[in-house]
Amino acid sequence: MADTSMPGIADLAQAYRNETTTPREAVDACLARIEAHNDKIGAFELIFADRARQAADAAGLAMKAGHRLGPFHGVPFALKDLIDVEGEITTGGANVYADRVAKRSAVIAQRLIAGGGILIGKTKTVEVAYGPWGTNTQRGTPWNPWDMQTHRAPGGSSSGSGAGVASGFMACAVGTDTGGSVRIPAAFCGLTGLKVTEGHLPLDGIVPLSHTLDTPGPMCRSALDAAIMFQTMEGRAPGAIETALAEGQGLYGAMATPVEGLSIGVMTAEDRAFIDPAVNARFEEATKRLANLGARLVPFPLPVGVDAMRFSVATIIGAEGYYYHGEHYDNPDNAGRMDEHVKARIIDGQPLPTSAYIKALRQRLEHKALFLDAMRGLAAVVTPTVPIKAPIVEEIDQTTAPSQLTRMVNHLGFCALSTPMGLVDGLPAGLQIMCRGGEEAMALRLGAAFEKDAGLLGLPAL
Repeated sequence: MADTSMPGIADLAQAYRNETTTPREAVDACLARIEAHNDKIGAFELIFADRARQAADAAGLAMKAGHRLGPFHGVPFALKDLIDVEGEITTGGANVYADRVAKRSAVIAQRLIAGGGILIGKTKTVEVAYGPWGTNTQRGTPWNPWDMQTHRAPGGSSSGSGAGVASGFMACAVGTDTGGSVRIPAAFCGLTGLKVTEGHLPLDGIVPLSHTLDTPGPMCRSALDAAIMFQTMEGRAPGAIETALAEGQGLYGAMATPVEGLSIGVMTAEDRAFIDPAVNARFEEATKRLANLGARLVPFPLPVGVDAMRFSVATIIGAEGYYYHGEHYDNPDNAGRMDEHVKARIIDGQPLPTSAYIKALRQRLEHKALFLDAMRGLAAVVTPTVPIKAPIVEEIDQTTAPSQLTRMVNHLGFCALSTPMGLVDGLPAGLQIMCRGGEEAMALRLGAAFEKDAGLLGLPAL
């Protein structure tokens, strides 16, 4: 592999089928690129070079013997460092957990490895995943590779996963999304990120922030890659995924179906008043592209304001986040060892009354019913993923967040895909495709059609 940037999942699977490369060559290229650029990018908490080479050699022997498992076999991937791997440390981005060795692997980690994936390492995260910008004052903030001169936010909390995939260090990575933590880094780093339906994927072995809202999801180069990784994370048999992909069945058949005739709700200009004008312009171009593909665009005034939904999410995260991690931030012995920005958010959850928490949980049900009614006849609702381009790290106001539109999806328990919709001043902007719960196939179908028409954004030059 002359080019050391890592291909996407589907392209790498095709290269294995064509015998134009081997898993060992892919992993060596991966590790070479990490060695060359990770000192600057800072995407990794842990790198498993030796075990990755061993797994690659085993995958190569299996393929040579005719025992290729499926499209994820031999694919180098990374896990956000909230996700347990047996015998390895899971820091959760926090110094207080830096010596915690996992007794067993998380279910989704087991499934990805059972699908033939080659684990390259664990990626950086915001401390206990509580922050949308991707910053971590204690264990390091990854560098957004779309601007190699100025340190810009990679997006959080899956900061290392976003920066690492965008840097071509691995084919894909797992993030977790509680209020946008897969989609925000996907948007800032020019990737495809899938926020799955609440409760669809198991949380066993993942450091919690909010058991109500946490969802693990794939961060990839394309909609097809996201579909393959999503099905692998679901635990589908690798051979069944391979057959469906080769024959255009199931999810892959749905993704190949034209979007002509579908009705798509479009967030109104009034509801988008807070969004940066340049991002708005890209969004309007994106909706025109969907219309040119034959979709019927329908103005969609939000039945509930974004502030009501994001504040409800903040209440739930605050209460549950304090329950899981508050003791460490309350402990005076940890002074100076914890990220002060995260500490402020965690401590804010301590005085929340039970009535406020229960009200937020009840509001979710009420608001979900309103959205389901308003979305009758619609395949999806589209919005920008984030309202701004990736900011300069030192200029970030940590009391603010770019999660107004991503939190909406978590509040409703829906699924959503963030896909690149172009550049704003040389930095990526994301299109969010929100669908009802259980309709990941529709989100991926629309994302695939948009991506095919617009073309892949590609990777930045390092």
